[in-house]
Amino acid sequence: MCQNPNPSSSPTPNSNPSANPSPNPNPNPSERGEPKKPAEVHDVARRLSAGDAAARVEAAREVRRLARASSRARSAFAVAAVVEPLVAMLPSPDPAAREAALLALLNLAVEQFLYSQASKYLNKDTIVRIGALPHLVNLLGSENNSLRELVTAAVLTLSASPSNKPAIATSGAIPLLANILRSGTIQGKVDAVTTLYNLSDCEDISVTLPIEAVKPLLTLLKDCKKYSKFAEKATALLEILSKSEGETELFTEFDEGILTLVETVEDGSLLSAEYAVGVLLSLCRNCGEKYRELILNEGPIPGLLLLSIEGTEKARERAHDLLDLLRDPPRKRTSEELRNIVCHIASRVDPGPTKAAATSKRLLQDMIKRNMELTPGYPVVVGMVVGLGPHLHGPRPPLLRHIGSGYRSDSVNLTHFLHHIMPETSGSSPTLLLSLSSHHLVSTTFLVAVAPTVNGRCCCPYRQWSLL
Repeated sequence: MCQNPNPSSSPTPNSNPSANPSPNPNPNPSERGEPKKPAEVHDVARRLSAGDAAARVEAAREVRRLARASSRARSAFAVAAVVEPLVAMLPSPDPAAREAALLALLNLAVEQFLYSQASKYLNKDTIVRIGALPHLVNLLGSENNSLRELVTAAVLTLSASPSNKPAIATSGAIPLLANILRSGTIQGKVDAVTTLYNLSDCEDISVTLPIEAVKPLLTLLKDCKKYSKFAEKATALLEILSKSEGETELFTEFDEGILTLVETVEDGSLLSAEYAVGVLLSLCRNCGEKYRELILNEGPIPGLLLLSIEGTEKARERAHDLLDLLRDPPRKRTSEELRNIVCHIASRVDPGPTKAAATSKRLLQDMIKRNMELTPGYPVVVGMVVGLGPHLHGPRPPLLRHIGSGYRSDSVNLTHFLHHIMPETSGSSPTLLLSLSSHHLVSTTFLVAVAPTVNGRCCCPYRQWSLL
């Protein structure tokens, strides 16, 4: 199960307590370690720059320990005299020196609120300004997973500063972070997604984020909670990738890729649902006929209908557009065809030619009457919920059938229709509920939902409906 990272908090890339870079909330008084005078900072700086290898490692570890314990210590040590020798240790061939320097810089970069909201980025900006970024990018390409995890956590922390984002986006870090999505540790993958999300508002990411990141992102999205912050970040990146021209086939190479996106539309937060429907819409627009069938096979219609009512403004627009693309190409129907449609529905409600004819006549009369009463001069949406009971057979019993010609989707309100999905009648006999929504449409449209019922109650998950 994917973790839910918080880009504003310091990550914990190593389970070893001695390597945990997060600040200690309850330091031992003997380890509280706030520098009592500038001389202590100068002493650490001297050992970092002029000491032998062992002395430099020990001084770096001391910086980490003090920075973990106190925000004032982080502020005191985030000066060039300390940061420059720490940065110089990053390319060291000695693993202990690299790790000590990384952990020291990572803890110095932790957000702090000593003076103002703006001050929380000062240390991050100082570290990047002094030149740590090129060394960190080089280390991102390491074959050592533990080292890459630590470096990813450092880049994540630095990417929280708005002024650092352009530099990181153009440094060559994005392809390396995408590679970690495929071959890194779980924590490394989580931190890589969060870092890429932090950079997603940079123009360069749409060019440098490789399309190969689609499969690992879909895998991570499949395994995480769809309403989590992590899902929002993963779907935001997938939406960027879905706009790549001519390379969207990678979305279908992952067996459950489309299903994962449909589930996110249904179960995700407002943002993740918005991003997920954006991905599906981009795929449908890029290669409509191919992706239309693949999307319809996963039963997205109920989730899209609900999103078109309850989603964000952008999500509602996207859901309407996708519903239009998923429909069969509109064509004009003759009066005889429309009469046959109503008769077919009536025959399922009241079996037998005599009863069916009477029912269809009653339905048509009721439609015309309600149309004249509610919206004089305008056609209406007619939503009919038909419960066929346990005798319904077929490969996918729960169906949502959309019959009729085109309509202006942004004017359709299906709230009343959705409220009647659960019939109030008792028994398993067929039932018919009729609801109308008075909106200006291009022409009359039938919306028919067919679902098995038990004792008059719908007994199927509404996600399983599909569009015919």
